[in-house]
Amino acid sequence: MAASVHVVAKMFWRVLPVVSHQIRQYQSCLQKQFLKAPGLFAHPHQFLCEAASLKTETLSPYRDHPWDYLDSEEYVERYGEQPVWNGYRRNHKGGIPPQKTRKTCIRGDKICGNPCPVCRDPNIIIHHQNVKLLQQFISPHTGIVYDPTRTGVCMKQQKKLNEAINTARNHGLLQFQIPHVDFSGETYSNTHDAVGSTPPPPVLTSGDTWYTWYGNIEPDPRKLVQVKKTYKAYLK
Repeated sequence: MAASVHVVAKMFWRVLPVVSHQIRQYQSCLQKQFLKAPGLFAHPHQFLCEAASLKTETLSPYRDHPWDYLDSEEYVERYGEQPVWNGYRRNHKGGIPPQKTRKTCIRGDKICGNPCPVCRDPNIIIHHQNVKLLQQFISPHTGIVYDPTRTGVCMKQQKKLNEAINTARNHGLLQFQIPHVDFSGETYSNTHDAVGSTPPPPVLTSGDTWYTWYGNIEPDPRKLVQVKKTYKAYLK
C-alpha cells in the first residue's frame, strides 16, 4: 500500500509542471482575447486562442481620434453614463489597500490579472483633446484630479493623465477656477512704514553714543586687566 502511494505521488509531481504550464498559457490567451474583444468577456466559453503571442498589440480603430470612442455605441453599451473607473475593484493582499496603485499593468508581453480601467480597454487612449475622458478623473466641485487610489489607475497611466490635464488646461480645453482676490488701494500704496522712505538718522552731539544704553555699560575689571595683559605690547 505504501509503495503504491509513493508511485502515485511521484507521477503526480511529474505531471504537475506540464499542467501548470498549460494553465498559464490558457490564462494568457484569455487576456489577449479580452484585449481584442472586451465585449466578449461576459461569455468566457466564446474565447478562442490561436497560438498567438501577447507581443502583437491590437491597434484601436480610435487611435487617430480617441475622443470619438466616448460617443460611440460601443462605449455606451459597456459603460453607460458612468465613468470608466466606476465599479473597478483593485486586487491587493489583506483587507487594507495599499496607498499607491501598481506601477504599470503591462510589462513587455505580460499583462496583470486585473488591469486598471485605462489599460483593460485598448480603445481608451489618453490625449489632451479627449476632454470627456479627462473630465471623468477631475472632481466637478473642487477641480482637483482624483487620487489613483480612488480610480484604481496605475501610476504609469496616472502620470499620463496629469500631463494631459495640464496640457488641456494650458490650451483652454478644460476650465479651472482661479480664486478671486479683492485688492484695495492701500495694497499698492507706499505710505506704509514697511515700504515707505527711511527716516533720517538722529543728530548726534559730541560724546553721545548712538544707543543711549551703550554709554551706561561698565566693563568687568577682571576682564579689563586680562585684555590689557594680552595686548600690553600694543598699549605703549
